[in-house]
Amino acid sequence: MSREQLQLSYSEENYLKAIYKLIESGKEKITTNSISEMVLTSPASVTDMLKRLAEKKLVNYTRYHGVSLTSGGRKSAIAIVRKHRLWEYFLVEKLNYSWDEVHDIAEELEHIRSESLVNRLSQFLGHPQADPHGDPIPDENGNVPVLTLQNLTEVGANTPVQVAGVRDHSGEFFRHLGQIGIKNGSSIEIKEVNSFDRSMSVKIDGVKKQRFISYDTAMNIMVSPFRKA
Repeated sequence: MSREQLQLSYSEENYLKAIYKLIESGKEKITTNSISEMVLTSPASVTDMLKRLAEKKLVNYTRYHGVSLTSGGRKSAIAIVRKHRLWEYFLVEKLNYSWDEVHDIAEELEHIRSESLVNRLSQFLGHPQADPHGDPIPDENGNVPVLTLQNLTEVGANTPVQVAGVRDHSGEFFRHLGQIGIKNGSSIEIKEVNSFDRSMSVKIDGVKKQRFISYDTAMNIMVSPFRKA
């Protein structure tokens, strides 16, 4: 059943996306409290919305027993996530936005209804499998690619890798990366790891001067094998 037939509101779509992302993050039980933290509203408001979504057969919800998506709910959620991540990719790759600027814009664009437009957008972009933050982009059939990214702490010394995403999507983290000189697509080569606190000195984009990054920062940087342009 299409979104038009269901007449989903933007708010309903946002809740479905939030539930999907909680599932995607590996949470074993999705609660009203965890959803309220994602959508920044009260647990009582979340409960009211879950009842509405359950009436539309988009979620399975029993009070105190958590929330899950029905097959229809998952299909709707994946369609929203697909649009959001494709628009983020488009904004970064074609309009030269930085990766910390695109989330709020994509939040608006993800509600566009035209499936034809979204499929043409994907074709235009070459059917990318990941957005600028390293999150997988579902295809038009709802299949989610399995990405083989590592965090930087798993990489050996003197092995060039390429920044492919981040775990922390906060503005604070993006600003921190900007201060270090790391952006999406940057090459990184670990030169030395401190045995005490596991901080590391690295070369970024071939620059001779090395920079130091903390273990926590490295844990939140996702990388793939380096590809020469």
